[in-house]
Amino acid sequence: MDLNLYRSFTHQLRARLESDARVLGLVALGSMAELGRTPDAWSDHDFFVITISGVQESFRQDLSWLPDSERIVLKVRETAHGLKVLYDDGHLLEFAIFDEAELHLARVNDYRVLLDRAHVEATLQHLRTKSAAEAASFDVERDFALFLSALWVGAGRTARGEVLSGSSFIKQHALGHLLRVLTHCLPMGSETQLDNLDPFRRFEREFPEQGRTLQRLLLQEPGLCARQLLSFAEEQLSHRMERYPVRAVQVLRNHLEQGGRPA
Repeated sequence: MDLNLYRSFTHQLRARLESDARVLGLVALGSMAELGRTPDAWSDHDFFVITISGVQESFRQDLSWLPDSERIVLKVRETAHGLKVLYDDGHLLEFAIFDEAELHLARVNDYRVLLDRAHVEATLQHLRTKSAAEAASFDVERDFALFLSALWVGAGRTARGEVLSGSSFIKQHALGHLLRVLTHCLPMGSETQLDNLDPFRRFEREFPEQGRTLQRLLLQEPGLCARQLLSFAEEQLSHRMERYPVRAVQVLRNHLEQGGRPA
């Protein structure tokens, strides 16, 4: 979406919600917050709406409060509180509706409060601090063990002939755990743009060499991808993790070299 059109949608959304006394707050998230990042042609609108108690479900069901709601071609309930909405020009919205009590269930990093009638800013500051603390308390050894386990399961399912399921474990579940470990163990600059809620976001910007390697590995067939992901992880992490599980990695390597089949 053109930047001027993007910002026009934001202004229209804010004006519509500001005119509704049931609305207590509007919070822009991600690119919509425009904190160090300007929305580009691929940016969606990502936001929270905070309402008085008792009306939040009506906002989820009746979307007439959205700008140009007659142009909506798809809406889907993604979570108990959130929806995805697609317009006929391809513009996507991702949003959640909360009352004040429900807002405490959210996790945030980059945000900007556009409308505040109920101390929304104070609540969001607390949530951002809480989310950052949870990210900082990350257990590297646990996620690395989950990475190894996902490779094991994926290789076994691939060998059994369940290639789609096996590929999912290797290229999604295992990869997700590995990225979380890498973002906590690899050195990075003080001005990092990594997303502490989603390890996939902007990984290549912070770690371009590792990002290119991982992209190449993901193009391999599942069994080879699993073996090479393990080798890549050992190269990157064996000297960076305090308690690298050497024996477990060796056992898994033998299993993968046997094609994921039982010994």
